[in-house]
Amino acid sequence: MFVDQVEIQVIAGRGGDGSVAFRREKYEPMGGPCGGDGGRGGDVRMVADPNLSTLLDFRYARVYRAQNGAPGEGGMRSGKDGEDILLRAPVGTIICERESGEVIGDLDQPGKEIRVARGGRGGKGNVHFKSSVNQAPREFTPGKEGEAYFVGLELKLLADVGLVGLPNAGKSTLLSRLSAARPKIADYPFTTLSPNLGIVSLGEYRSFTLADIPGIIEGAAEGKGLGLQFLRHIERSGVLVFLIDATDADLKGTLKLLKDELVQYDPALLSRPSLVAITKADLLDESAQKVIRKRLPKEFLLISSVSGLGLDELLKKIGNELERHRKES
Repeated sequence: MFVDQVEIQVIAGRGGDGSVAFRREKYEPMGGPCGGDGGRGGDVRMVADPNLSTLLDFRYARVYRAQNGAPGEGGMRSGKDGEDILLRAPVGTIICERESGEVIGDLDQPGKEIRVARGGRGGKGNVHFKSSVNQAPREFTPGKEGEAYFVGLELKLLADVGLVGLPNAGKSTLLSRLSAARPKIADYPFTTLSPNLGIVSLGEYRSFTLADIPGIIEGAAEGKGLGLQFLRHIERSGVLVFLIDATDADLKGTLKLLKDELVQYDPALLSRPSLVAITKADLLDESAQKVIRKRLPKEFLLISSVSGLGLDELLKKIGNELERHRKES
């Protein structure tokens, strides 16, 4: 099950209290203060794990608490620090504080680690309160509470190339043809209910990640259909490939609809390098293909994931756009 949004509570450990103690040695039965400091409370940390692809695990456990620090001891011994708790999340997870909406961190690189909640400081033992007028202090300070937040986790796919199209435009079929990914494919809208990622080889040790994301419909930017669930995952794609069904009666109108939805969600998306591919060309005879080629600009590619028509040219253009994008970014 693919889960890309969840809310959890994180509670860092409380610091241990300082200690009140006095030396009791053979020849010094009423010795001075020797109370140690309390240990630090454990932190709550998150790390980007490339082996994970969903936030599903966080659906079953919503509260995560780090260990408290131990209190100080006599002999000026400090208490043991509380153990940190390390939570693993997919690469691409954004961590936000729920109330303020502030972004705590972005797990955008494998292995990247972020402290989500800081453990409380340990209290001071009575050894710190000794003075010329107070030789036997009984003062100490308690440990500080650790930070506690309600945190929102939001997964945004990290894909080099994102496929944009209406439901049933052939995105999943293209992904399965170009990579080893095997998404669900059927001849009805919204076959893809969650994003799929595939690795596409360009040869000579070159490759890119390709994302097949649930189809966009008019009003998606306002949450219709799979709405924001789709658009969230297209934000990080370096190159966009618009896919339009060759049997669509209004090819240019559909392209405008797709671009309008992207603009409403985030105008910056249209500044990304993009390509337009007319899919399912195998459903047209040669004369119909010629008509489409005449009606559309030369930069529009006519492709078929079934027959392989135009796929080599599409991969070449994607590779060129990716190279240009990486040089500019």
